[in-house]
Amino acid sequence: QILYLKPPWTLANLLKCYKKHWMAVFGYVVPRSLLSTVECLYVHLCTGKIIDSSTVGILLQESKKLLHAFSSRSDYNGVLPQAYAEVNKLYQTFTEVRGDIMVLSENAVCEKMEAMTPNLQNCEEKKLQPSFCLAQENKHQEIWSVLEGVWNTMNLYSIEIFQKLDPSAITVTAKSSFEEAFLGLQKLLAAVNGIREGISR
Repeated sequence: QILYLKPPWTLANLLKCYKKHWMAVFGYVVPRSLLSTVECLYVHLCTGKIIDSSTVGILLQESKKLLHAFSSRSDYNGVLPQAYAEVNKLYQTFTEVRGDIMVLSENAVCEKMEAMTPNLQNCEEKKLQPSFCLAQENKHQEIWSVLEGVWNTMNLYSIEIFQKLDPSAITVTAKSSFEEAFLGLQKLLAAVNGIREGISR
């Protein structure tokens, strides 16, 4: 009813509204400490600041954190889980691409070393060691990303189911959402079992 900026909003306007109404409105819905997340997103996305690759990763994580916090209030007619899934997909793509770039730059460094070093065997030893360590690090990031995705999906679907089980929250469209959440949990269960078997192996 009382807004700092009227809709339709740009991203910058939306983040300004968050900041302006944080103490009076949003701080009662999500943890107040998330104001730092809003500030971070505003500074990097709406002030013309140049963003490097490490900052992109941080901004995607901060966006996921904010969306996840609001999921405890509502799924906003299915918009929020969809937005969260898209941001999560972006984050996973980003980590994969970044991993590939790191491998490529590592290989380029080794090629230069090979050209400069007369002893070829010596260079091969230098080349294999960092590449192996990097591959291990990427594997760890990949495992962490899968587990994080499982946890976040589980959390969102659980919230959806508990909201639909609350009689006061049931609407005419509740049936399809409930079925979708239930089917999603079945798929998730199979995925978790696959991960558990993989870890056991």
